[in-house]
Amino acid sequence: MSLRGFPEEVRDWLGTNCPPGVRGKRYGYTGGRGARIGDSAFTEWFDRCVERGFTVPTWPLEYGGAGLTAAENDILTRELRAIQAPRPLLGMGVNLIGPTILEFGSQEQKSFHLPRIAEGEIRWCQGYSEPGAGSDLAGLQTRAVSNGNHYTINGSKIWTSGAHVSDWIFCLVRTDSNAPKHEGISFLLMPLDSAGISVRQIDLIAGGSEFCEVFFTDVNVPKSNLLGEENKGWSIAKRLLQYERFSVTEPGASGFSLVVGGVDEIAKSYVGMADGRIQDPVLRNEITRNAMDARSLDLTIQRIKQESADGDAVNVTTSILKYYSSELTCEEDELRIQAMGAASLGWEGPGFSDLELSSTRKWLTNKAARIAGGTSEIQLNIIAKRVLGLPD
Repeated sequence: MSLRGFPEEVRDWLGTNCPPGVRGKRYGYTGGRGARIGDSAFTEWFDRCVERGFTVPTWPLEYGGAGLTAAENDILTRELRAIQAPRPLLGMGVNLIGPTILEFGSQEQKSFHLPRIAEGEIRWCQGYSEPGAGSDLAGLQTRAVSNGNHYTINGSKIWTSGAHVSDWIFCLVRTDSNAPKHEGISFLLMPLDSAGISVRQIDLIAGGSEFCEVFFTDVNVPKSNLLGEENKGWSIAKRLLQYERFSVTEPGASGFSLVVGGVDEIAKSYVGMADGRIQDPVLRNEITRNAMDARSLDLTIQRIKQESADGDAVNVTTSILKYYSSELTCEEDELRIQAMGAASLGWEGPGFSDLELSSTRKWLTNKAARIAGGTSEIQLNIIAKRVLGLPD
């Protein structure tokens, strides 16, 4: 397959296989028992992408991917955007744990987990944060005690997105309490229906409850579910976070980038127009600046991908992209709320449109963009230390 002819090939395939009924929509399937979109057109689209390997385009064919190079995947992404086709598969399986298993997993782990992720059979969640170990993640205390051919797990995790609808969890556990805290951690994969695991949802300020607490009471996990070496999980954990930070900068890849209406169009409707421009000059300038910054970020991501060719674009610089993406997302929400004025104060009931109510909830939900995947403060510390080489 030549790169020169690849855009035409992708365009032809999309023209034949992407149903008109899904174009312009922003849903995506996350896999597992989390219900599929109840839409026959999307189901058709998803199944065709699975068959072509486009749910995980860069993965090898043997694991359900299409075997695309980074450059080819970039072309596919552009062509999907051009026809406003939704991503067929989202979530932690395809963006976080899948690439990590591909990099660190045993052959048995790859053969078992990766095809199931690619086909949307299982949904994953992330067991990192604990009540006493958030930004200081290495302070975690969930323990895994060696017991023959398995580990026995006791402890808890918090802010576990989607645990109530997930099938598997990837989890950081402490396997050596006497080692320095960054060296006694292991990385385990476990099914959430294991005996001794319980999940409790957390009510959030935006009205949802997709974040959860997960409790482990004498949970037995086979040692074959250990990813990498025992007590060496911290390096794998950091690598997965790089995948996570890179994924949330991709348009449409993160729940924090859900769009309820373009801020410029909302400002035109609520603030009004004069001489073809938004009437409020300060708001107009801020909206323009935000749009320019967002476009600059998009071009920067494209440049990083091109410069890395088929090398590793997922590295420590992802902290820069994640930080800037989070700030722009929250800034856009603030501008949308500012443009709506009093109309943005609604929570429920009559007197407010669906757009106004969803904008308010999106504004609150997206506050978490500065926390998820590592807080903005942590990203700045990483940038200072790992990118700029500043002293501790």
